[in-house]
Amino acid sequence: MYEKAARMIRESKRCIAFTGAGISVESGISPFRGENGLWNKYDPETFDIRYFHENTRRSWEVIREIFYDLFGRVEPNPAHYALSELEARDELQGVITQNVDNLHFDAGSRVVHEFHGSLKKLVCLSCRTRYNISQADLSRLPPLCAKCDGILKPDVIFFGEAIPEPARTLSFNETTKADCFLLIGTTGTVAPANLIPSAAKANGASIIEINPCPSEYSNSVTDIFLEDMAVHAMESLMEEFDRLDRG
Repeated sequence: MYEKAARMIRESKRCIAFTGAGISVESGISPFRGENGLWNKYDPETFDIRYFHENTRRSWEVIREIFYDLFGRVEPNPAHYALSELEARDELQGVITQNVDNLHFDAGSRVVHEFHGSLKKLVCLSCRTRYNISQADLSRLPPLCAKCDGILKPDVIFFGEAIPEPARTLSFNETTKADCFLLIGTTGTVAPANLIPSAAKANGASIIEINPCPSEYSNSVTDIFLEDMAVHAMESLMEEFDRLDRG
């Protein structure tokens, strides 16, 4: 199956990776949902945009604890690096990710559509100025804009917010252009991101799925199902590419 997947990717004209929480779990980032998900420890309401406006300091305290204290030092794992390598070899033309951890960029990927935004960036709610997280002082909450003293918010979508542009348009555009999608660590339960693989399949794309257990996609759009964790699966896939290169 890995050889078949490698050949499918190599023979495609445009292959796009579509990643979810499962690729970052092996870097030490907990998923939001599931048995060990963050929603079992933290109230999802904390990440509702209305709650953020009404309880800004409390919301920021939780945001800082989860995303900047716990996960601020995580690094890409071999699965992230494998995707970067495939892009460098011109086997992969880009990544659409539901993750907000910036790990694809950290691993060296150049074309990344961050469907839900990025925690590495902050946006002022007043003047819309954007900052890198390194420019913000999180010792005092909420952090404030250097230009207008407005409140800064992580540049990710909260419940009640729309998918950011241009990531939304660019991501759905790929469903009409790509003839191969490589799904990694995404279960298909989060809308509207979960519509992307189905739209790609409807437009004729082949679907390769990597997950440790069947997902919403497995029996509906998936052509090749590689049942494994992201790191081991991507290492095995890269070995097949090396075999193809050796002839």
